[in-house]
Amino acid sequence: EIVSSLPLQMSLYFNVYFFPFWWLSTVVILYLKYPALSDYYKFILVTIMVLASLIEAVRLYLGYMGNLQEKVPELAGFWLLSLLLQLPIILFLLFNEGVKIQPLERAVHIVFAFFLAFQVIAAFVTLRRMVNKRATHFRLKEFHRLEERPVPG
Repeated sequence: EIVSSLPLQMSLYFNVYFFPFWWLSTVVILYLKYPALSDYYKFILVTIMVLASLIEAVRLYLGYMGNLQEKVPELAGFWLLSLLLQLPIILFLLFNEGVKIQPLERAVHIVFAFFLAFQVIAAFVTLRRMVNKRATHFRLKEFHRLEERPVPG
């Protein structure tokens, strides 16, 4: 029985193609509004862009490997990176008015936030199914091993 998730995989596939567009539009807008930002927002936004780029590459790789190969640790890593790092970063970029959000920026952040929210939910459901399958398989294997062992005496 296959427990990998087709909707999660489709979302990851589209996210791979959307992320360069998100990154390029965010960098261009950051370049245009950079002189108007305060010093601490300049530092925060550049740091966020570097971190988000690195995290997204690792996150998408873990999502692909965890879902397609049904590997629980990789999918759990994907879920944690999505929930604890990428989602707060994108929500900060979307809702903090101190960064002087532009309309295009808001639009791409909303799409990216929808991708993340869907992936967090789909990965959680898939992860739960994978863990239940592995636990059932382990219990059945133990049962068969006990069944084959001869009774002493």
